[in-house]
Amino acid sequence: MCGILGSVNFPFSGKSLNLLAHRGPDDQGSYEDTVGRHRICLAQTRLAIVDLSATGHQPMVSVCGRYVIIFNGEIYNHLELREKLREIHFRGHSDTETILYYIAKYGLHRVNDLNGIFAFAFLDKEREAIFLCRDPFGVKPLYYWRKAEKLIFASEIRPLQQLVRDTVETDNLATLLCLRYSPSPDTLFKNIHKVRPGHVISIELAKSDLGLAVSPFAFTPQSSVTSPTLADAVDRYGHLLQQAIRRQLMSDVEVGILLSGGIDSALVAKFAQMDHSRPMKAFTVGFKEQDESDEISDAQDTATTLGLDSIVTRVGFTDFLEIIHSCITIVEEPLATTSIIPMYYLAKLAARDVKVVLSGQGADESLGGYGRYQGELFHRFFPPLLAASGQHIADLFGFKNEQVRRGLSALQHSDDISRFLSAYSVFQEDKIEKLIGYRETKSQKKLQYFYDLLACASMKTSVERMMAIDLRMNLADDLLLYTDKVTMHFSLECRVPMLDLELVKYIQSLPAHFRVKIAKSKIVHRELAKRVLLEAIIKRKKKGFQSPTRKWFGGHGPVWEILLAKGSKFASYFNLSEVKKVLLTHEQGVNQERQIFLLLSLCYWLEEFA
Repeated sequence: MCGILGSVNFPFSGKSLNLLAHRGPDDQGSYEDTVGRHRICLAQTRLAIVDLSATGHQPMVSVCGRYVIIFNGEIYNHLELREKLREIHFRGHSDTETILYYIAKYGLHRVNDLNGIFAFAFLDKEREAIFLCRDPFGVKPLYYWRKAEKLIFASEIRPLQQLVRDTVETDNLATLLCLRYSPSPDTLFKNIHKVRPGHVISIELAKSDLGLAVSPFAFTPQSSVTSPTLADAVDRYGHLLQQAIRRQLMSDVEVGILLSGGIDSALVAKFAQMDHSRPMKAFTVGFKEQDESDEISDAQDTATTLGLDSIVTRVGFTDFLEIIHSCITIVEEPLATTSIIPMYYLAKLAARDVKVVLSGQGADESLGGYGRYQGELFHRFFPPLLAASGQHIADLFGFKNEQVRRGLSALQHSDDISRFLSAYSVFQEDKIEKLIGYRETKSQKKLQYFYDLLACASMKTSVERMMAIDLRMNLADDLLLYTDKVTMHFSLECRVPMLDLELVKYIQSLPAHFRVKIAKSKIVHRELAKRVLLEAIIKRKKKGFQSPTRKWFGGHGPVWEILLAKGSKFASYFNLSEVKKVLLTHEQGVNQERQIFLLLSLCYWLEEFA
């Protein structure tokens, strides 16, 4: 695990690399060479987790000198891959060394064989090419900037921004206000981009101008299981989940658990503890103010039941105000997801005791855990006339639950892309134009890209299509993005067993009704939980990883002062009278906490980065 930084014809200093020191405080290294007509610089900062010795040092060069790699992540099946490399005399036991020689032997097209989380740059000096690659679900970030014969890439934005000054792209700002995150390959900058999840960027070095080619690698057609029974599916699912967790315990340092009160992290903890003779440390965050989103009591009960060592921390509104600016700086991309704040305190807590944690993230997208999937299931039962009136029904009956309002509004759209977009939208198209004076035009194209790439049209149900897109977009550019940035800020690696490649492939091969039905979600997951967890854990109300921002944003308090301040950079981009309407809508009982948090994120982001 490390931070990576590299360039073509763009020298950088140790000062730039030091901006990634939190991602790898244990070691640093660099490599320079001329390949073709270009000067290549590769560097990394290392968080030593597997093979703590010098044999894990990067950049790593093959014995023949032809290949060089800088690698961020973990390859959990790397020992299995080594079985195919018996002719290689390995110097150590790091996964970096494994994939260096595996790709050297079999080529970049075999990156599909890597079961793990990764972002890496692979240099082939003989072929005169360098390749940037990001894992299938985008757990690890990878950014790049390119102009003519120059290229820079890094694990985070700040080293790039130190080297090149970029401007805000207003079209991308409009898309962010719609989707709540910036979908890859876009960021809020005009020229700084992200490698899409499951994609490789090939950079040819033979000519003076760099040629970039982008191609997907992780999107093989799904094959359905032949009529399994639910019991058989649960058996197989449980076996694969246990295998995934066992693989992801691969570490030469202590591993802990991020534990909520729900079944996702409880299942991960259950199987992880089975492979430990001593209690694993379980970390939980809660809130100082009394709120239904607090999970400390439930998590402590789970920890006691599973024999874990429970360690907790609490966050209040004062803490929120003190840390939000820092959090936005750390994440580097504004988001509408309020759980960034509790994650900050959770990661800070865990990093005191361990270098690696397991999380329950990723179950909702593949197994149908979100409310929007229920709305999608209901869609086919609504006659066209009633569906077209969804927004009017919400207004007529005065529904104030934001999720219900978005679900009813989405019903009016007959095509998948428009309906999905309506269900996702934080701000509707007309509101975005009022806020910033620009119409939103890119979101549909972003969804359409993955819709086509994943062959969604061939899937039997629209809910399967929505879940498939969420696995590659919402998850990568929102939840996994902030989790990686925040945990790595504290030199803490967060692993996500629910996104094990073999496990997800199996889940996606199951009939949709084994995953989600009307009024039922995560079906095989819950059936497994019934077998191995106490009933009290299974029947708890789902809280999600939230914070009590709905209450915190009420009243004419500090949030109003921050957002409505005249003369700020935020005010130069936003119509403050329209921002005030959002705050007033929240005061009137229609929950706007995500909208307000996104605006706050943008306010601080513009101050820091624009």
